[in-house]
Amino acid sequence: MSLIVQKFGGTSVADAQRLENVARRVIEAYDDGNDVVVVVSAQGDTTDDLIEKAREVNSKPSKREMDVLLSAGEQISMSLLAMTIEKLGRPVISLTGWQAGMATDGTYGAARMKRVLTERMEAEIDKKRIVIVAGFQGINAVGDITTLGRGGSDTSAVAIAAALGAELCQIFTDVTGVFTADPRIVKDAVKLDDISYDEMLELASLGANVLHNRSVEMAKKYNVNMEVLSSMEKVPGTIVKEENSVEKMLVRGVTRDNNVARISLVNVKDEPGKAFQVFSLLAKKKINVDVILQSVGRDDMKDISFTVTEDNLQSALDTLNENNAAIGASEIRHTENISKVSIVGAGMQSNPGVASLMFEALYDAGINIQMISTSEIKISVLIEEKDAEKAVVAIHDKFHLSNV
Repeated sequence: MSLIVQKFGGTSVADAQRLENVARRVIEAYDDGNDVVVVVSAQGDTTDDLIEKAREVNSKPSKREMDVLLSAGEQISMSLLAMTIEKLGRPVISLTGWQAGMATDGTYGAARMKRVLTERMEAEIDKKRIVIVAGFQGINAVGDITTLGRGGSDTSAVAIAAALGAELCQIFTDVTGVFTADPRIVKDAVKLDDISYDEMLELASLGANVLHNRSVEMAKKYNVNMEVLSSMEKVPGTIVKEENSVEKMLVRGVTRDNNVARISLVNVKDEPGKAFQVFSLLAKKKINVDVILQSVGRDDMKDISFTVTEDNLQSALDTLNENNAAIGASEIRHTENISKVSIVGAGMQSNPGVASLMFEALYDAGINIQMISTSEIKISVLIEEKDAEKAVVAIHDKFHLSNV
């Protein structure tokens, strides 16, 4: 007998028909003799609807109260799925995040998992019940509800799988696996049979909306076997695992991320500690910074440009403007309507000329590059948002990814 953790996203449980489809997938695993724990997201657009309801009564609600409100979405899903499984004649119980022992830190709206207290789940499994857990949520040290941020149900599922020692963590989505590019943009994108944790982590961080990046990071840390597969089609998915020693594809995927904004600090003194001063201010506000470019200026001055998510843009600008007397920038500029397009592949480490091919693809498509960022297994460029889809197609074609 195996223990399997299954996670179903919001589209998978969006209505009664889809809930029954999910229930039958869960029961199939249970009837095969497995212990099954299921993690669910809020139905469809429920989270967005709840955010809108909050704005109707308070334009700037506290993050604590928002967590209380948003946690309701997953609770609706878990109870409805449990009711559906009950109707189909299997023993089942639903648990909120805190009932399931999901202990987090105290950061409202973007809490991080600290530990999973498994006693309640283990007790229910011992009773041969299917356990349905509300994803995306937990409880902090003072007993308050917390949420893990967008995509947090993936992290909930992996954390439970790691804590219970599950043989497999299946992430069910509305696609059949991880593709070489978004199949809605690139019609001949190819599904990958497997992908390494590191490659998947980069893809998830760079805009591939298949897995939440924190869930992949946790899966790698605790060596959780993951599979990304469709909740609607019964076909094999993509296995996420440690890198194989066999020869790797040069590039595994192309992504685009439109949730990007650029900030430029113009004419900052070229002196030690200035970058630390700027980025420590942002770190205190828990604002993640991605692509960073520091230009060589004149007259002992320089420009510092970097990207943040559009969600964090206003908070970053407010922080920098409030502290500009100390920073000393002559101007703080920002640019929206840009996109980050990236390629990822472990094979890039041992193959020169990958960047050249990517830049050639963009040149051939008449697309200008604004900023560049690289690591051992990824290259990212900032371009105008209107060119993003064209860029993804051009790069995908240049690396012949439809032929893998």
